[in-house]
Amino acid sequence: MVSAATHPTTLHVSADAGSPADGSELHPFARIQEAADIALPGDTVLVHGGMYRERVNPRNAGTSTARITYEVAKGEHAVISGAEKASTWQADGEGIWHIEVPNTLFGDFNPYAQPLEGDWLVSPDPDDWQLSLGDVYINGKSMYQARTYEDMAKAERRAYGPGPDWVKIDLSIPHADDTVYQWYAQVNADTTTIWGNFHQLDPNKESTEFNVRKECFYPDKTGIGYITVRGFELCQAACPWAPPTADQPGLIGPHWSKGWIIEDNDIHDAKCSAVSLGKEASTGENESYLGGLKPGYQCQLEGVFRGRHIGWDKETVGSHIVRNNVIHDCGQNGVVGNMGGAFSTIEHNKIYNIGIKYEYFGHEIAGIKLHAGIDVRLINNDIHDCILGTWLDWQAQGTRVTRNVYHDNVRDFMIEVTHGPCLFDNNIFASDYNFDNAAQGSAFVHNIFCGSTRKITVPDRFTPYHLPHSTKLLGTACVYGNDDRFYQNVFTGSAVLPGTDTRGTEIYDGAPASTQEFIERVHAMGGGDVDIFEQVPQPAYIDGNAYYNGTKHYNREEHSYSSSEAIDIAIEEKDDGSVWCSLSVPETPNVRTSIVDTQLLGTPRITGEAYENPDGSPLKIDTDIAGNPRGEHPVPGPFANLDTAKDGIRVF
Repeated sequence: MVSAATHPTTLHVSADAGSPADGSELHPFARIQEAADIALPGDTVLVHGGMYRERVNPRNAGTSTARITYEVAKGEHAVISGAEKASTWQADGEGIWHIEVPNTLFGDFNPYAQPLEGDWLVSPDPDDWQLSLGDVYINGKSMYQARTYEDMAKAERRAYGPGPDWVKIDLSIPHADDTVYQWYAQVNADTTTIWGNFHQLDPNKESTEFNVRKECFYPDKTGIGYITVRGFELCQAACPWAPPTADQPGLIGPHWSKGWIIEDNDIHDAKCSAVSLGKEASTGENESYLGGLKPGYQCQLEGVFRGRHIGWDKETVGSHIVRNNVIHDCGQNGVVGNMGGAFSTIEHNKIYNIGIKYEYFGHEIAGIKLHAGIDVRLINNDIHDCILGTWLDWQAQGTRVTRNVYHDNVRDFMIEVTHGPCLFDNNIFASDYNFDNAAQGSAFVHNIFCGSTRKITVPDRFTPYHLPHSTKLLGTACVYGNDDRFYQNVFTGSAVLPGTDTRGTEIYDGAPASTQEFIERVHAMGGGDVDIFEQVPQPAYIDGNAYYNGTKHYNREEHSYSSSEAIDIAIEEKDDGSVWCSLSVPETPNVRTSIVDTQLLGTPRITGEAYENPDGSPLKIDTDIAGNPRGEHPVPGPFANLDTAKDGIRVF
């Protein structure tokens, strides 16, 4: 036992350690959990290279001035895996093999006996069949769970994708060799049998694994704050579906605490969510799905108030940092969180291949999916090849999305049933489908939009808003649409995709162009209350944008530039992880502009909170996506210089 008197200290862990072990450099622990059981504030758990097939459950919290740090030794590679190795497969013939595993291996959590289920999970329909939380991997690649043994033997599978309100997409799953590797499992009283269709491969000669643990690095208890996790590969966890109305465990996460730093990790192959900054169980646990008495919307609304009752505030929960990670190949989310991620920063992460197996589908899938992301900042992330890049849902108040690169997604982002202020600035949206705007009070400044968009009103759901920079509730309101700002963006989308409605800002035609005009139009209708406000569109604040490729502007926009020519833009992912943007501009836009700041952006009508920094200080958008300074009269778009020969700009 390490006594408190020796702290701070370094506890060593080595996968090939022997005994005796006391955590010293000469006698390291063999398991990370041995160090996690005794680490105290100020300690560093230094993990040496190797494979750690365990779930790390930190017992103690750090403090704001004495964190507990778990990090990989410099120059070494350490893996924390939720899976076990499988090397005793027995051949059944025609590419089919099986392995029998004693249920004692799983303890009290057998992922092959746990159904994938919960609020807002759409398909597969549980009345038809249910996926489990289990997974099997061949050479590090997740296989597909088969509906039946017969489907597995025939390598037949179903794909589950977007519903009718989404853009139609090809649900075929590409494979380098056009081979679908599938598995099927059966859980009996004492054993679990897993079959796999490996086709021409011998699974005993390949690397085959099956997941066993729900999480890789996740505390059982809430309130285990001020932990740093740095430099690991974390993978292959059987974490469950994580809607905002349930407990939200992920492959790694702080479990309703404060001040975690998750950085410089390679995080992949979570059955559902990789990094969870989310809710805990006492504020709601899939009550709509399990009980059926209330809609999910009502349960979620109650969850917000329950959160406040158990101490959801800036002093207790949130303020996490997730940065410099590579997060990929997960079924539901790269980062997920309801309420527990408030006041956090998600910065310089590469997030890709989220939801693209189409093994299941639901309304909570995205590279980043946040509810109640109060004062959250999404900064310079590279998000690509996701079914949806980012989804900001409910209470995105004080949220800022800045200097991010979105490309090759089915959709780049969605913002839903929130009232602002939410600021999107200096972003590249390079997919064919850029965003769904089912919110109000958002500001879009110095972005480039290369696709089509959709605007939606939501008059039947009243969602909360808060006092500025606080979780304290101020009221609830529905979403009438508009009250948005579009300043000095570039639009160059090529087509209005099915299910979308514009490539520019003409969808705001007919809206008042100022707050004063809105007030005058409302009260010109005579006496009334809610009814007269519902009959007048909220204002649109739109100016200084550049429209290429025949995109159209709001009919009250005083200063704009239009061209029938398109901007040629390409995003390239380099082998070193950097991302470069090349573009060819037919003509530099000639339009009146100015530096956009807190004063120009004003305040959304409902919340009355300014577009400002989380500490309440005014902001000024006077640098571009690469950090270059803008002049007094900047060009539209995310680049300080948008000229006809600009090419090869590093954006990540």
